[in-house]
Amino acid sequence: MTSTEPQPHPIHAFNQSVIDEFRANQGRVGGPFEGGRLLLITTTGARTGRPHTNPVGYLPDGDRLLIIASAGGAPHHPAWYHNLVAHPVLTVEDGTFTYEARAEILTGEERDHLFARAAEADPGWAEYQRKTTRTIPVVALTQIASGPPAAGDPAAMLLAVHDAFRRELGIVRAEFAASGPTLAAQLKVNCLTACDGLHFHHTMEDRGLFPAMAAQHPDLSPALDRLREEHETVATLLTALRTTLDRTDTTPADLLPDIDRLITDLETHLTYEEETLIPLLRAAAA
Repeated sequence: MTSTEPQPHPIHAFNQSVIDEFRANQGRVGGPFEGGRLLLITTTGARTGRPHTNPVGYLPDGDRLLIIASAGGAPHHPAWYHNLVAHPVLTVEDGTFTYEARAEILTGEERDHLFARAAEADPGWAEYQRKTTRTIPVVALTQIASGPPAAGDPAAMLLAVHDAFRRELGIVRAEFAASGPTLAAQLKVNCLTACDGLHFHHTMEDRGLFPAMAAQHPDLSPALDRLREEHETVATLLTALRTTLDRTDTTPADLLPDIDRLITDLETHLTYEEETLIPLLRAAAA
């Protein structure tokens, strides 16, 4: 007997499987998105007013995230783009945090510059544009309200934040290894955005978490002092990396040894910090 139940559209079924995997694994997914940057965006339907969630790739851009409405080079903009035009406030899930953001449809020289930057880093974007007569939109997402972490307790949150850094640093390392003879502008932005994120994370720990931990656990002072010293060392390494990235004669091959060394040192630091703080954070939450 043939079922008369309506079957989900294959694209909708695929998207839902990605969404479920993303939420179950703090932003990590396999398949075509494995090893890439992925967000879940929940938009408000332009016609229905109902929420719709879609997985989308993104590009770092300092304090903003860029998403590109390529639809694989299809002749029409994706539905989520029309939703953002009608209702520019959306919900973003990055695997660690869920927050509100505002979408800005970029136009003119800014759109063209950023699309060209993306295409220089990944020629697939240019191929999508060649397949369609429409101008593929570039959308900037800016956080407007903080939201709860995906993980509930402080120890789980610290692990989730560290894993997000590990994932991003791994992507940057892979991008450098796969790059051509010139340093693409987007690759430089990716690296600098990761650097800025690490600096902000360490600053918040030095000003907030570490003083609170020291007040509750005076015996931790030597370990916390070591972590602060490591933060200073990391800051020095990041400053040196920024200086190198500003050179016009630098190639990805020139930078890769420095990137490898920096990421290895950062991973060692993150592991030591977890070994020191997580048992105490778990004990405090018990």
